[in-house]
Amino acid sequence: MTSQPTLPNPADTQGSSSPPSPGLHAGLKNRHLSMIAIGGVIGAGLFVGSSSGIATAGPGILLSYALVGTMVVLVMRMLGEMSAANPTSGSFSAHADRALGRWAGFSIGWLYWFFWVVVLAVEATAGAVILEGWIPAVPQWGWALIVMVVLTATNLVSVGSYGEFEFWFAGIKVVAIAAFIVVGGLAVFGLLPGAETEKAGLANLTDHGGFLPNGAGAILIGVLLVVFSFMGSEIATLAAGETENPQKAVTKSTNSIIWRIGVFYLGSIFVVVTLLPWNDPSIKEKGSYVAALDSLGIAHAGQIMNFIVLTSVLSCLNSGLYTASRMAFSLGERGDAPRAFGRTNARGVPMAAILSSVVFGFVAVVFNYFFPEGVFLFLVNSSGAVALFVWLVICFSQLRMRRIIERETPEKLVVKMWLYPYLTWATIGLILFVLGYMLTDTEHGNREILLLSLLVAAVVVGIALVKEKVRGGKSATAEVSDKVH
Repeated sequence: MTSQPTLPNPADTQGSSSPPSPGLHAGLKNRHLSMIAIGGVIGAGLFVGSSSGIATAGPGILLSYALVGTMVVLVMRMLGEMSAANPTSGSFSAHADRALGRWAGFSIGWLYWFFWVVVLAVEATAGAVILEGWIPAVPQWGWALIVMVVLTATNLVSVGSYGEFEFWFAGIKVVAIAAFIVVGGLAVFGLLPGAETEKAGLANLTDHGGFLPNGAGAILIGVLLVVFSFMGSEIATLAAGETENPQKAVTKSTNSIIWRIGVFYLGSIFVVVTLLPWNDPSIKEKGSYVAALDSLGIAHAGQIMNFIVLTSVLSCLNSGLYTASRMAFSLGERGDAPRAFGRTNARGVPMAAILSSVVFGFVAVVFNYFFPEGVFLFLVNSSGAVALFVWLVICFSQLRMRRIIERETPEKLVVKMWLYPYLTWATIGLILFVLGYMLTDTEHGNREILLLSLLVAAVVVGIALVKEKVRGGKSATAEVSDKVH
């Protein structure tokens, strides 16, 4: 369908020590990207969504998190391999363009953009609920507007201001999780002075029905419940394009993904299920982390956790707007979105891409207030499986890009996928298995989510194929190469 994709000639592109997109500025510092990489794997879903997973799988939810975490580590390793060889603000969308054809880059880029603008509405509403509880004089819609306006202004100033805000937002999340793990771990082993630890202990892993109280099948249901909380791990590869040394930044963030997931996800969930019996009613009533803190007799645990969740929400909003705008910018550069999206101002800020993303986010917020069970529910459900689609495209892109890199620029293969191509195919099989299992899950709505997401994906891919046929199927990279030569 498409001509053999090629990487740009190294002589025609900028080196790895400068941003690959000439319109963007290298405004992110190493400390910014380090915290973006760490914070990217700690979404608000970890705090508010883990309780349903624990209720479903019991202590066995640890296996669900381990399974999804392993899948994410492998996918991020593949993405790191491609991004270290060719850092770009389009990340996996640009890689798919080169490896699979322009239709693939177009489709996954727009689906990813759609996912994040819907997330903007979800997170703005979640943050507004917390803020309204603290200051009820301002209505919920007012708080949502204030939050969106402030973070839009932050992104419009410069990439450095985004990085600075995210550094502190992510920093609070990291410190909070680390403190939770330390305090909870000490309590589990009876080493925390003054704490109420009568419910805590490793026995919680096997008592109350055993490690798998609801059977081994609950592990797979747990996978479906937690898989979407991992979305965001790939943000560091998009942001790396605006650092002084993209290749080094991508390599560092890729190599650290294992301990980040191991500590923040598995570590914190382990503490929760050892501090309390998995079937303690307070986990469902208050949320897993609040219930765990309350069990130790820590005063104001609910308000402390609300502050941490709010920080996570603001971090997700900040990064969501940044990510959506950079994907729109990349699509604009490649001619797959209005050309205005691919232009930047004097500060290196893609204003049109940011404003268009936030406008759709505002529209989604309006739908949430006026049509919560209609239009907005459709938007949320139809974007729900995009994470798995993105990971699948990354896998197939890496299978082909590896051969292209080895043939054309082998010196750029500084990050390598383990046991290529066997682990890549194994990951593809695992993702397809999860997607197939979603079709069987009607109890938690995963079947509807997958079908609606497939419907939207089919529409986007259809548009992409029509556009590709009209312009002859040439990849964006090939067009750039033609212009250079």
